[in-house]
Amino acid sequence: MRRERVHVVTGNVFAVSDAQGDMEVDPRTPIGLFSFDTRFVSRWVLTVDGERLQALSRDDMTLFETRFFLVPGAASHYVDADVSVIRHRSLNDSFNERLTILNHSAEPAHLVVRMDVGTDFADISEVCHPSPRETTTVEASSTDGVLRLRYQRQRFSREAVVSSTAPGEVDEGGITFRITVPPRGKWITDLHVAMIIAGGAGHDLRSSLESHRRQVRHDMRADLQAWLDHAPLLVAEEGGGLARVYTNALADLAALRYRPLSFPDRVPVGGLPWAMTLYGRDALVTGLQTLAFIPELASATLRLLALGQGARLDDFHEEEPGKILAEQRYGESAAFGDQPTAVYFGAADTTPLFVILLDEYEHWTGDADLVRQLRHPARMALDWIDEYGDLLGDGYLRYLCRNRRSGLANQSWKNSPDAIVHRDGREAAVPRATCELQGYAYDAKLRGARLAREFWADPVYADRLEREAAALKERFNRDFWLPEREHYALALEPDGTPVETLTSNIGHLLWSGIVTEERAAAVAGHLLSPALFNGWGVRTLAEGQLPYNPVGAHVGAVWPSDNSLIAAGLRRYHHDEEASRIAAGIFAVAGLLGGSLPEVIAGYPRPVTRYPVQLPVAGRPQSWSAGALLMLLATALGLRPCGDNLLVNPALPEELGRIELLDIPGRWGRADAYGRARPTLTPGHRVRRPD
Repeated sequence: MRRERVHVVTGNVFAVSDAQGDMEVDPRTPIGLFSFDTRFVSRWVLTVDGERLQALSRDDMTLFETRFFLVPGAASHYVDADVSVIRHRSLNDSFNERLTILNHSAEPAHLVVRMDVGTDFADISEVCHPSPRETTTVEASSTDGVLRLRYQRQRFSREAVVSSTAPGEVDEGGITFRITVPPRGKWITDLHVAMIIAGGAGHDLRSSLESHRRQVRHDMRADLQAWLDHAPLLVAEEGGGLARVYTNALADLAALRYRPLSFPDRVPVGGLPWAMTLYGRDALVTGLQTLAFIPELASATLRLLALGQGARLDDFHEEEPGKILAEQRYGESAAFGDQPTAVYFGAADTTPLFVILLDEYEHWTGDADLVRQLRHPARMALDWIDEYGDLLGDGYLRYLCRNRRSGLANQSWKNSPDAIVHRDGREAAVPRATCELQGYAYDAKLRGARLAREFWADPVYADRLEREAAALKERFNRDFWLPEREHYALALEPDGTPVETLTSNIGHLLWSGIVTEERAAAVAGHLLSPALFNGWGVRTLAEGQLPYNPVGAHVGAVWPSDNSLIAAGLRRYHHDEEASRIAAGIFAVAGLLGGSLPEVIAGYPRPVTRYPVQLPVAGRPQSWSAGALLMLLATALGLRPCGDNLLVNPALPEELGRIELLDIPGRWGRADAYGRARPTLTPGHRVRRPD
């Protein structure tokens, strides 16, 4: 039986507990308080008179704060309990928990309140894959009422400082309070955990208790409200369901922004729990998904990734000149090279996606300055596609893991070991040229040509990129098309043998524009066939093939992020009804699950389960799942920049009725979009010029 887990999160700091608010190490899930890839607290257990607490209810106020309403002892104490407890937990760069003990009787209550505290300072990768490690060094101070937990390995130092506003007895295992609560009265203390990352001079990068409380109460709530107010306003005819889904998605994206240690702007992390750091692919896709709503995510992501662009050949980190990184971490494993993730470049799609996002960002915002500032990184990225991405010299973008010890075997978005296989389950030979990578490369070259011609004053380079894109499209449609199956191959092996597996990757080909017009209908038909479309969304791999597994992340499950690109691709080729069905399915998942949309759900047919089945490994919230909801909304409304105007061409699912999206930001200033679902999906059109 799965136990309920409760999380608070902001940026790359998060805490996960049980339903009572307690944290105890669980090998199946990352329990504890984490920041910058390190667990600062692994044990946080509250007792009253030696008894654990039981939950009455919980108030999830925001993603960064929650309240637990509890009583001591067994469930039989719920009725006429003399004492109850409120734990108000909040999070920013530090952790605060306000304990309120309420005495409901007419007599004083003499109580022993104990908070057990412990830590292992585990790296997040160790939590995911436990292994032996050095023991932490614990120091306790009872003179100043502070418990200090510290770990040191050479210059790598992490420290958790636990303090309380009420006096207590501090020992190496926690803090004890011996209190008397007056009749009908209450007792309050604030427990605070400062998470200290010591640099070369031992500089404390974390804040004090008072600044924490001030920031959570005022700054963070105001920041969240400003974020929501700045985004377009959604008005939905069908009631509050769609509006709640939209607001939840925006709130998730607000919470999943963090400020890297050496970068001033906030960028999206991948998501809770395993990807609470910068993932190049996730951040780039999230930037693309959110351009019609919060384009500042895209600009910050582009600037940061340009700063960290590959500059040398390094097999361990899989770095190459011009390559855009896949992952960046700050934990112990990364610091000492146990894992290559301090800066890891093992992704073949991030580099073309960087160019695609830069061009699309300019289309929406008109920010020519950023395009000019990033001219050199963008050209390096375009050069990488041919100089390092074309491993066999046959004109196809391929990948081959160069770090044989700890690198990723698959370096496309489907990066699990079993993702790129033949229909009979055989692994594809390497280096692999997956189909969507060719679409990304094609799109990047065309977009790079536009940027070169319009902003970099280099028409010769633009002409060359356009010729290369046209040759790639012709070559791709010759080599990847499977005439007997009427769909594109998942990949090509080194000798040109096609991997004939039917997968969702073909939807990305529509999004990139590499599909010829006469083949688009066949591709759309496969995507919405019962083999791929399960009623909630398009599966990663079609049912009926040997590798198919409805609970396999990349061999049968359904990803909202994947589906958002597929739906956009379908609309690009005027398959509006098919795009509408996908949007309706993903919105239904979000509405039924409530709150955050998970990263992936099982591929079971919708009529069989009648409820979306979440996978245990699925992260929630996730930036590119939240972004998927926004992209699907923009796709359903048919939002598209055209010069200084916003084009609106609705093709809404019937379930959405009439919707209005007001104050859409862009180079036009602010614009409104309206749409009403029609069974025939007759396109509408509305243009609003700048005020």
